[in-house]
Amino acid sequence: GGGGVRRLVNGKMSSSVVHFEGSVCEPPTEYTLEFTSQQKKKYYDDFHTIDWVRDSNRDKVRHKRIERTKHLSWRGWVAKFWDAGSGWLLVFLIGVSSGVIAGVVDVATEWMVDLKEGWCTHQGFYNKEACCWLSNDTLNDENCTLWSKWSTMAGVEAATSAYVLDYVVYVSLAVILAGLAGLFVTVLAPYASGSGIPEVKTILSGFIIRGYLGATTFVVKSVGLVLAVGAGLSLGKEGPLVHVACCCGNLFTRLFPKYRNNEAKKREVLSAAAAAGVSVAFGAPVGGVLFSLEEVSYYFPHKVMWRTFFAALTAAFTLQLMNPYFSGHLVLFYANYDHQWHLFEFFPFILLGAFGGLYGALFIKLNILWSKLRRRFLKRSPLPLIEVLVVALLTGILTFPNKYTRSNASELIRVLFSQCGPEDNSDLCQYNLTTAYEISDQYHDTHATGLVYTAMWQILLAMVAKAVLTIFTYGMKVPAGLFIPAMFVGACMGRILGIAVEQFVYQYRESEFFELFCSPNETCVTPGLYAMIGAAAALSGVTRMTVSLVVIMFELTGGLTYIVPIMVAVMVAKWVADAIVKDGIYDAHIHLNGYPFLDSKGEFAHNTVASDVMNPRKGSAPLTVVDLSECTIGSLKELVLETEFFGFPCVLSKESQMLAGFITRKDIQTILQQVERRGEGIASESRVFFLDSTRRISQQVQESSVPTVNFRGLMDPSPFQISDQTPMETVVEMFRKMGLRQSLVTVNGRLLGIITKKDVLRHIAELDNKNPDSIRFH
Repeated sequence: GGGGVRRLVNGKMSSSVVHFEGSVCEPPTEYTLEFTSQQKKKYYDDFHTIDWVRDSNRDKVRHKRIERTKHLSWRGWVAKFWDAGSGWLLVFLIGVSSGVIAGVVDVATEWMVDLKEGWCTHQGFYNKEACCWLSNDTLNDENCTLWSKWSTMAGVEAATSAYVLDYVVYVSLAVILAGLAGLFVTVLAPYASGSGIPEVKTILSGFIIRGYLGATTFVVKSVGLVLAVGAGLSLGKEGPLVHVACCCGNLFTRLFPKYRNNEAKKREVLSAAAAAGVSVAFGAPVGGVLFSLEEVSYYFPHKVMWRTFFAALTAAFTLQLMNPYFSGHLVLFYANYDHQWHLFEFFPFILLGAFGGLYGALFIKLNILWSKLRRRFLKRSPLPLIEVLVVALLTGILTFPNKYTRSNASELIRVLFSQCGPEDNSDLCQYNLTTAYEISDQYHDTHATGLVYTAMWQILLAMVAKAVLTIFTYGMKVPAGLFIPAMFVGACMGRILGIAVEQFVYQYRESEFFELFCSPNETCVTPGLYAMIGAAAALSGVTRMTVSLVVIMFELTGGLTYIVPIMVAVMVAKWVADAIVKDGIYDAHIHLNGYPFLDSKGEFAHNTVASDVMNPRKGSAPLTVVDLSECTIGSLKELVLETEFFGFPCVLSKESQMLAGFITRKDIQTILQQVERRGEGIASESRVFFLDSTRRISQQVQESSVPTVNFRGLMDPSPFQISDQTPMETVVEMFRKMGLRQSLVTVNGRLLGIITKKDVLRHIAELDNKNPDSIRFH
């Protein structure tokens, strides 16, 4: 069944009233029935879709009531200002908490990643970088006196034995940390697994998943994220930070009844929380707002945009104050380039975009395939935990030998993004410097040594290993984001291509073609820029982000110079990926889980009408309705006990099937409970009416020996309805734009059937040659 739609009648909506009328000799007894706070909070069942129109109208009634009372006393004015300012206070709390949590997670993960390789002998809670700063040494193991490898602490001096011991400790700690993360998730909070963005996106579209944004999920997600990233698994913390921020938003709404008791208003806050999560993940507050608008939010009016911006700004400012990387930047892989790009580089930029699209499409296909196999064969306990342990073991074995996979992925992305300078001792910057440095200390284009080519092969192997491991890691029972692994793969390919272009230009630097673009005493090609463009292209191919991704990369570089090549690569990546796989990774997992998500960006181009989709179908049971001509307390109780529908159409009589209104199951249950407690003399045979103040119960019914009951304001007299010949293209747009849960189908006022959101989604899946039974929820 569908959910009820309640509109304002004559600009007003009275609270539900039970009006008892006995014989003409007895005065009528009236009871004003109101939902308790718990009943308002639990109005929608788990795994059901909210009714946006109903909740929006409820909030309008609440707001009008406050406007009327503000002129009566000073308390009314206080209530008015509190109502206006509570939303801003709420998003401020969300921003501050998101920034603090992100800072703590950043510091903890940095320490835990380095813990697998060694220990700071002076201060055990310092990571390797902070430990070396403490001793005024460089980060090289030979020079950092306070940092000791595990083999050194064990007193092992032989090189082979020391390598084997460090290898064993690295893999063992990786398995232990990943196992703890998997254990916490499987035992305490199964909803804490994955990135959480597909579910957050579904929740923001109006779906109810109780517990997904709860306190237990919040704690387990935060702790498990530190353990999973520290274990070195092929995942990132950026996506889960969006889930964590939304958990903060949901928890803080419990302090504000305005948002706690209204699911539609709560989703305005969750949109702001999602932006705050991206803001602290990438240090990009504007990109966070656009991410919330482009990728996750379903309802985004103008006032929500301003509050979302405020939440993202507050989160970024809080993280800036914490300064988790001691660099003044909000992210580890912040980059800044000093050189312009040239027109001839457009072709390699397009190649990077095509690579990002191909990689994204291939990753989605393989990850969805593995996710289906996981659901089929690895569902029973303890198989999910065993999967985590096996993947962690393989990850540790494969990543330790390669220094580019052994360290933190964010740290390697920073190295790949950076441009070489005289102070860099990385193998990627070991060029044959036959030309002296200028005063500006900038590299000239020069011949790469064998160390650079060796590093290119190591980066290529690291890219393949990370790409393969991410397929099996994303979707396991651990908190796992996808931003960093995708950017890692793209950055590796970008750096390799950048070095290749750089060396090609160096070999033919005296040609007339390159003399048109490159100055003799200036760097012509920046390989780090290629790494950044490759990272953006790969992430776009996987997630299908466009505008928000370009702005995020712009905020990472701090300059407008590189916007055009990033835009070109992102657009090409999306075009290529869309040509192979229709959905991004988040939408693909939404469809895999059977969530009722009606994408607002999709198009419906089929020639079907409402009668092709509505229930009941030909040969199926008739629609369950409330017959107003013979409705009693007993019939309503029987209706609630024998059916599980969300709501019921009301007809004047079963013979005429003339539509009179719609009533929801929760409203009936609440009224019956209170009648049972307070309605003395009311029996199962008592007639039930749904009349407003302009109509009265007939004299014949009033003189009956059994008391009658009038539920005033309980039934929605004007539910949304369409004709049976309404094109489904129009119906789909109504469900998208208005957030409908259901619409009744009528002909000249006569009820024919009902179309729910689930029916629409199943119809779209069937027309797209997909399994309609994959849509499992309303």
